[in-house]
Amino acid sequence: MSTSAATRPATHADTRTLGTVAVVAHRKKTFGGGLDELRATLVAAGVGRLLWYEVPKSRKAPKKVRKALEKGAELLLVWGGDGMVQRCADTLAGSGVPMGILPAGTANLFATNLGIPVDLPEAVRIGLHGRRRELDLGRINGEHFAVMAGAGFDGDLIREADRKLKGKLGRVAYVWTGLRHVRGELVRTRVRVDGADWFDGEASCVLFGNVGTITGGIPAFDDARPDDGALEIGVSTADGAIDWARTLGRMAAGRSAESPFVRITRGRKVTVRFAQPKTYELDGGARGTAKRLKVKVVPRALTVCCPDTPA
Repeated sequence: MSTSAATRPATHADTRTLGTVAVVAHRKKTFGGGLDELRATLVAAGVGRLLWYEVPKSRKAPKKVRKALEKGAELLLVWGGDGMVQRCADTLAGSGVPMGILPAGTANLFATNLGIPVDLPEAVRIGLHGRRRELDLGRINGEHFAVMAGAGFDGDLIREADRKLKGKLGRVAYVWTGLRHVRGELVRTRVRVDGADWFDGEASCVLFGNVGTITGGIPAFDDARPDDGALEIGVSTADGAIDWARTLGRMAAGRSAESPFVRITRGRKVTVRFAQPKTYELDGGARGTAKRLKVKVVPRALTVCCPDTPA
């Protein structure tokens, strides 16, 4: 059997012996030629020692990440979507070990925001030889997130979204599912940003963004950057399907700040209190309900392998 172009070293630089590289893969996710192609590509690239872990669910990943760190991994390659990346980032935060992203999931928002393509050979090249960037993470109720977190309508939407529909329709599925199943009821909400009162009133959703493009591929925060030491904070007062259709339409068109139902600011430390428990989520994964959220930015928490040209 001949070696494919995807597994042959592309340049002399790719053939140098690399140190210990760990792969933590969601085995149910597909990408390019699959995990067999990934292994062949890494061997051809000159990886000196390869640690290989596969998990059936993203919540199983942290244990494998810790094992890889204990065995001296100098680079961690994550195969999966945003949920998998979030679980691994939460464990890697503060370790200094770089993470390369192989975007094999249905939603790859963190990779997309960073300019990492859905192209296996190129994603591997970026992981092995790309620019190392120290990026911020958010932290909500003790758990890190890379893309965004939210509560209220957003959390309910994530919980109710049908995964098969999401896989076929992308952002349209989120809008469709949200308007069909989630009413986004208004709840008394109090938000403090960096020690000062910012919002006190009826709200249906609170969002925290580390990057600009969020759930469903919607560009919600135009000025967000994952290396500015701050989080974007948004509150929506939309009530019912008509208000939410208008709000989501503005967001999908990249004009969030123009919506009469949206307020946006920026901060480093946020406290949110709801009059009744609300579902909250981070990076597309629901985490149950809470009446109080403690959110903050963790500057330069994670080193990520990125394209040489910024996205």
